[in-house]
Amino acid sequence: MKTTTTQAGSRATHVAVAGLLAVVMLIGAACQERGPDLRYVPQMAEHPVTLPDGHKIYVQKYELSIAEWNACHNDGACSEKRRPPAGRDPAKVPATDLNHLDVAQYLAWVNAKSRHPFRLPTTKEWAFMAAKILPEKHAPAFTSPELKWASTYLTADLPPRALRDQGSFSTTAEGIADLDGSVWEWTDDCYAGNENATPVSKDRCPAFYAAGEHMAVIPYLVRDPARGGCAVGTPPAHLGFRLVTDKNPL
Repeated sequence: MKTTTTQAGSRATHVAVAGLLAVVMLIGAACQERGPDLRYVPQMAEHPVTLPDGHKIYVQKYELSIAEWNACHNDGACSEKRRPPAGRDPAKVPATDLNHLDVAQYLAWVNAKSRHPFRLPTTKEWAFMAAKILPEKHAPAFTSPELKWASTYLTADLPPRALRDQGSFSTTAEGIADLDGSVWEWTDDCYAGNENATPVSKDRCPAFYAAGEHMAVIPYLVRDPARGGCAVGTPPAHLGFRLVTDKNPL
């Protein structure tokens, strides 16, 4: 009888220990799934941007690099591969010649890998965070609506055309670099005609705004606006992007 009691107690102890280990493993897995995978979180600006309504957004410090982009390509999630100019470090050169569909591929990949909801900025968010470092606009040379395009071309500062390394231009007080550089950045805002046009869903949007010296309307399939496809003002030199998020990923 004593042996039977001892065996029963031993079995109960084993069951209790096994149950405790299972609980610990489940808690550990849940905690791991709850937090972002920092291996896939890009370098973020040192401080969040506080918008006029008080909402904070967390912004990637630099535009996405070729090395970051090719990690997605090498994983089979991004169809286009990018190569840096000869002798340049792919970890320092911004990834460019990317259209809005390319960006969507990267977003789907990085959000799944990082377990964190990154997105593109809106035009209002981008304009707000860049306002203090963009050059002041000149008074228009022509006021007639028919000649507005001429005013834009004659008075706009010429953007830097050469693709330079990350950190080559200005940095905001929050630590966001190169908003005034040669790479124009895709935003999440759709352009479907005039302001009174019926809104369309993002997956059916014909064009999006790219932010730089001004807001340019770019068809979603265009990778090189210098060859055509810019609807407003001087064409962007290069098309790239940076990520933002509404939650602190760090």
